Amino acid sequence: MVVLNKIYTRTGDGGDTALGNGERVAKHSLRVNAYGTVDETNATVGLARLHSTGPMDTQLAMIQNDLFDLGADLCRPDMEKDAEAEYPPLRMTADQITRLEREIDAMNADLEPLRSFILPGGSALAAQLHLCRTVSRRAERLAVELAQSEAVNPHAVKFLNRLSDWFFVAGRAANEGGKADILWVPGANR
Repeated sequence: MVVLNKIYTRTGDGGDTALGNGERVAKHSLRVNAYGTVDETNATVGLARLHSTGPMDTQLAMIQNDLFDLGADLCRPDMEKDAEAEYPPLRMTADQITRLEREIDAMNADLEPLRSFILPGGSALAAQLHLCRTVSRRAERLAVELAQSEAVNPHAVKFLNRLSDWFFVAGRAANEGGKADILWVPGANR
């Protein structure tokens, strides 16, 4: 269990921060950018939840918890040393990805196929979910870039990829099952 009885530590005043394994790195490092953008994604989900109810709100709450798991995974770089760790590091799993896929399929089953790209917007919830989608895509790009030079749990990257798909389909579902989607009209303002 985490106990936070003092919020400021002054240890990062010089521009560095501690990773989950205790290693100190620059706050602008790619790894910190990746899990920081996961945290930003989580904040956008919190905003989306202001407009959600019922099963979608329950699913968004689960996603928020998963995003904390993902941040914990990304802030712990030494995967090869997991077995030696004092406590087992939290890693993303295939089951978390499979759950997103099931939820995407269930939401998508009730939507008409798209015949055009859609503009982010429609209902307040749909607009927020599209913001979640774009921020999670940025987190994915950063995690993919990080994986080019450092060890990254492949389930972490896959989760981010499915998550942005989840937000896209959920945005359509939040727009009256896609009926209130705003279609892109190429060249409409020429």
